Amino acid sequence: MIRDVAIVGIGQTPVGELWDISLRHLGHDAVVAAMQDAGIEQADALYVGNMLSGALAGQEHLATLIADFAGLKGIEAAKIEAACASGAAAFRTGMMAVASGMANTVVVAGVEKMTDTLPADTTAGLALAADQEYEVAEGATFLALNAILMKRYMHEYGVPHSAFAPFPVNAHKNAIGNPNAMFAMAISKERYAQAPVVAPPINVMDSSPICDGAAAVVLVPVDRAKEYSGSKRIVRVAASASATDTLAVHDRRDPLFLEASYLSSRRAYAQAALAPMDIDLFELHDAFSIMSVLSLEACGFAPRGRGIELGASGAITLDGDLPITTLGGLKARGHPVGATGVYQIVELVQQLRGDAGPSQLNNADIGMSQNIGGSGATILTHILVGEN
Repeated sequence: MIRDVAIVGIGQTPVGELWDISLRHLGHDAVVAAMQDAGIEQADALYVGNMLSGALAGQEHLATLIADFAGLKGIEAAKIEAACASGAAAFRTGMMAVASGMANTVVVAGVEKMTDTLPADTTAGLALAADQEYEVAEGATFLALNAILMKRYMHEYGVPHSAFAPFPVNAHKNAIGNPNAMFAMAISKERYAQAPVVAPPINVMDSSPICDGAAAVVLVPVDRAKEYSGSKRIVRVAASASATDTLAVHDRRDPLFLEASYLSSRRAYAQAALAPMDIDLFELHDAFSIMSVLSLEACGFAPRGRGIELGASGAITLDGDLPITTLGGLKARGHPVGATGVYQIVELVQQLRGDAGPSQLNNADIGMSQNIGGSGATILTHILVGEN
């Protein structure tokens, strides 16, 4: 019998260039914070989302290292890798362990350290998630691939580059209320327009930063959640879904349609018995501005070619019909790749608990997150519901 799963503890570190904090310390700090929030001292398992520890830090066997360092020696521990979707993949693994009855208390963490290496080495590490023979060998970085998608979108739908400005402007505005955000500062449409171009048409303000950080959650069966949550609102995992597409962008039937986003979101809606109109907030994967638009369209929030209009209309703001990136998103909070999916879950819990500070939404009951690996090759969608 499948059990419902609740999130009873959350923890996170600030995101930034954290040169004086090691990979293991980041993981330790997030895990301990989540366990303290849940009021536990032990767990049955630890699953850690991470993409680059071997390539950039020379450290594999990462989950066992963090378990040992966090005082959890002896438990099951495993690193989960799914490119930039590693955090959400680890969360799904932990959720399935509790739902199946194989574990009663699971800690899920996402951790990444990206700034201790030279930019060229970090870029090469990130490119490991692309098609090595047909993309990377031709010099295509993820920046270049997203630039191709953005340029094609602009051509297909007659959209000027300036139309993307509301997405990073919104993210930065929301990050001001997030003490863990890397760039907690407002930007204007004018600053967006004047930002240096890094891969035409993508400019600096279209791109999430290279950074370090860690986030963690504690999962238990819903029927035991009140033992841990105290006065905090119970947050139930209403849906968890994963889907894949071709690794290489050029192999897709339509590069401007995120099929894995479509499939995982539809599976999540079906699991939760919900529709797009029921979602109160959406923590999407805005690694690049174009991905925000493509995700909104694939998830059913806008028709093809019309996702860009959600920015212009103000629908994506905290006061809009579909708030996104409510605590800064990948653009302003930061994108420590293997940790991002867990940060998204933590921020949904903050909103559903009413603990999101200046960025708190009114009447937030149902939140959705979507974590993208590669250029859309692996996409996981989760729906969380706050219960009284």
